[in-house]
Amino acid sequence: MSMMDDREKGFETKFSRDQELGFRVQARRDKLFGLWAANEMGMSSEMAETYAKDVVMKDIDEPGPQIILDMVLADMQAKDCEISEHLLQKKLDELGDEATTQIQNAG
Repeated sequence: MSMMDDREKGFETKFSRDQELGFRVQARRDKLFGLWAANEMGMSSEMAETYAKDVVMKDIDEPGPQIILDMVLADMQAKDCEISEHLLQKKLDELGDEATTQIQNAG
């Protein structure tokens, strides 16, 4: 194998690892966000776990943070929780940072 082939394989491996890490961080962020929102809506711990899974799956099915922001905002408004989209975005960002730290510290 030539040096160029080795470099190309190294870049492909790094890209694959970065993609996997990004997915894990996103899924963790979404779960944390779902758990936080469920708590704000007064859900039981069992219902909160289910809701958090629904948030994760929503982002997998329809990628993009705006989709889960819209979902959580609508759900919170339906439960008469007064919160703005801006504050939800801020919380999602905070939990994204927390998820990154958790994943990095996990190994």
